[in-house]
Amino acid sequence: MKKKVVVGMSGGVDSSVTALLLKQQGYEVQGLFMRNWEYGIKGSQCPNRIEFEDAKKVGKLLGIDVKGIDFVEEYRTKVFDVFLEGLKKGLTPNPDILCNREIKFNVFLNEAKKMGADMIATGHYAKIAKNGEHFVLDTPKDSSKDQTYFLHALSSEQLSHAMFPLGDLTKMEVREIAREHNLSVSDKKDSTGICFIGNQRFDEFITQHLKAVPGDIIDEHGKIIGKHKGLICYTLGQRKGIGLGGIKETESDGHIHKPWYAAKKDLENNTLTVVQDTVHPLLMNENVEASHMHWVLETPAKVGDKLMAQVRYRQQKQACTVVETKDDKVIVKFDKPQRAVTLGQSLVLYDGDYCLGGGFISDYS
Repeated sequence: MKKKVVVGMSGGVDSSVTALLLKQQGYEVQGLFMRNWEYGIKGSQCPNRIEFEDAKKVGKLLGIDVKGIDFVEEYRTKVFDVFLEGLKKGLTPNPDILCNREIKFNVFLNEAKKMGADMIATGHYAKIAKNGEHFVLDTPKDSSKDQTYFLHALSSEQLSHAMFPLGDLTKMEVREIAREHNLSVSDKKDSTGICFIGNQRFDEFITQHLKAVPGDIIDEHGKIIGKHKGLICYTLGQRKGIGLGGIKETESDGHIHKPWYAAKKDLENNTLTVVQDTVHPLLMNENVEASHMHWVLETPAKVGDKLMAQVRYRQQKQACTVVETKDDKVIVKFDKPQRAVTLGQSLVLYDGDYCLGGGFISDYS
């Protein structure tokens, strides 16, 4: 009897080729399009309707039924509201990590089981391997598309029900497969940024949901040099959108005519500290603490372990050493200082190609 696999089809090339490959491998394939965001919510440019139509076109070509399902309420409470609460506290949460843990490999997985699925599959660039009785995350062939950073919060149980058919392919190969089979999405652009914001500016979207309180922009010495729109509008390391230009008129105060970078957000005093050196000491940190650690193998790293880590997506993995573990926290020291470590983002740890897990960045020095 054929195994049934429910594929999360988003209307993009990756999930479309995922469905194609599984069909070719002899699985009974069902497509499921997740509607996670209310079309028309204020400020949103999430193109749900267009994406669903693209997914159905691919399904029709492949002979796969693609069903739409509404997870708007679950996404709102488990992802978007958590995202907003983090921003209010001065954090920079990553909604994609929450979405994978709470929606795609939880709510979606449960819905697929109700549909009689043996497994679910997505178009993520990652691999699943076995370590003893545990399922673990392994890095994909295409390191430039490695999405294990977004998947690190999944459990061995969740991974045991999942398939990532693109793990042994490069993005170029995926697009070529799509072209060979005349999939209409073969050259469709990848979605970038946060899905519910779309192409608009982050500050324009977020100020429609949270109140922005303007305040002072200060330099590293505490001198007021401008006004910010509200701390929720900025993230550390940001260059564009600060609104200072080179402020030529302050060159007599020791400033130089070149870009400014957000280096520190002080919620108590509502100030944004900016610097003009992309590797200024205020932007560089060796020690990073992460809390609410989740270990894919359920076995925490030990003090002295030499690992690799990322503090943001698309960052090349960096060498570090575990210097402290306590309760659900871990502190690592990087071999080289890391730029713009940001509270609320995730520290994700790797041992070779295996993703060990990660947690939310709660401190740095």
